[in-house]
Amino acid sequence: MRFDIQIPQDRIDAFTKSGLWPNRLITEYLDDDLAVEPDRLAMAVYRDGEGQPTGLSYAELGQAVRRIALGLTALGIGPGDVVAAQLPNWWQFTALHLACVRIGAVLNPLMPIFRQRELSYMLSFGEAKAMVVPKSYRGFDYPGMIAELRGEVPSLEHLFVIGGTGEDSFDAYFVDRAWEEEMDGAAVFAERKPGPNDVCLLMYTSGTTGEPKGVMHTHNTLIGNIVKYVERVGLGRQDVVLMASPLAHLTGFLYGLMMPIMLGGRAVLMDVWDPDRAARIVDVEGVSFTMASTPFLSDLSASPAVDECDMSSLHTFLTAGAPIPGVLVQRASERLGVLVISCWGMTENGGVTTTKRDDPPDKAIETDGTPIDGMEVRVVGGDGAPLPAGEEGRLEARGMASFAGYLKKPELYGTDDEGWLKTGDLARIDADGYIRITGRSKDVIIRGGENVPVVEVEDLLYRHPAIQDAAIVAMPDERLGERGCAFVTLKDGEALGFADMVAFLEDQKLAKTYLPERLEVIHEMPRTPSGKIQKFKLREIAKKLSPMTK
Repeated sequence: MRFDIQIPQDRIDAFTKSGLWPNRLITEYLDDDLAVEPDRLAMAVYRDGEGQPTGLSYAELGQAVRRIALGLTALGIGPGDVVAAQLPNWWQFTALHLACVRIGAVLNPLMPIFRQRELSYMLSFGEAKAMVVPKSYRGFDYPGMIAELRGEVPSLEHLFVIGGTGEDSFDAYFVDRAWEEEMDGAAVFAERKPGPNDVCLLMYTSGTTGEPKGVMHTHNTLIGNIVKYVERVGLGRQDVVLMASPLAHLTGFLYGLMMPIMLGGRAVLMDVWDPDRAARIVDVEGVSFTMASTPFLSDLSASPAVDECDMSSLHTFLTAGAPIPGVLVQRASERLGVLVISCWGMTENGGVTTTKRDDPPDKAIETDGTPIDGMEVRVVGGDGAPLPAGEEGRLEARGMASFAGYLKKPELYGTDDEGWLKTGDLARIDADGYIRITGRSKDVIIRGGENVPVVEVEDLLYRHPAIQDAAIVAMPDERLGERGCAFVTLKDGEALGFADMVAFLEDQKLAKTYLPERLEVIHEMPRTPSGKIQKFKLREIAKKLSPMTK
């Protein structure tokens, strides 16, 4: 695979000279950890249905990384090859990324909710050469799914299964085999060591075109972000980081997988969110920091288990993905004794803006923060000129954490000659430089921090034999921020119920998180004179609606 980055050389030189790009690899931070305190606990992994966590020291993690890296090399995987991982928040996710970095391969995380429809496109487009999946997660047969679509992905040569027992067993091939006795690891890693400006991460983001875009990040764009994020939030080696957000999202990947390694601290991973269990984990593990979307904060604050647990170690809860209601900030402060920090970011940039530890509480309620060092934001009008404070316009961002381009789609880069990226969001900026996201110019619903590709779901609805027109808009939701509401018009003589729509979309292999949660059958769509559906009118209707059940 060839990864053509689109960051101009002058910006590369500027970020390097300024020190915003450390020019280090995540494996170099791991090597530091191994040299300083190899027996220190690197992570504790809480899997659904298992009472006790799985713990790995840095030494154990380091050995697993070496063996996975050498095992991949033995398969012929090396610099520029894509390794896909459709995994929950398990230790193997972290080890696999570190192993890929050792040999210059590129990790492609895939959300566990994805099914054949999404995976067939993503694996083929990214030309994944190897893939790692669980044997089962939340009752779903992942190897069976991959077997069904493998003929559609000619590049996929190798599949390994965590929990597998045959020749595709991840443990048997990678972990239990002493690869270090068969190969000269030091020579292999030296030969394949990537440069800091090489692409190391391919992560798909849902857009408005119906096809996901493959965001490319380099070592520098990721690590540069984390360094300044850590400085802003005030974290150190002593911190214990709880991550229940998926590691397959950039939030979980940056701040749950990479950041603890860079801190030399401890990651605590949950593969299924359970607020009662999370409260007990905070107590047992001494969790000091976590980051997740607003629903996680709401759930934890409302958990009865909080009253039975010692939550005093948890000093910071950083939220992103949706505005934080003021009452929730107050409840969290009182119930959890925690500082709530608001954040805005995107797959293309990571966390860009946050409120600060010493900000007054209203900043976390009324804004989405101010840029971390090395990043900038501005709000512009239709002519592209910056707008005065308080006026709504299009949000643009630039800086050292900005991505390296979209795989095979350079025309969609959306970044001008000065490095400003059109984010697709609408915002206001106040006199102190704090932004507030006010809407989105791109047609994406954010459900519990998960982007829903509206156009893709609408395209599937149009395939239903009873549907004439379809449009999906957001319904405001107190817990998840937004849910999807499908408005449809029907062909003459046809009928359609909510359960029928859901069954049809499930038959199309659509991920459950993308399913609309209400169906409204209307006589005709509101349209502009040119015939375009006026979604703003549908959104006004949806504001008064609530989800349906089958």
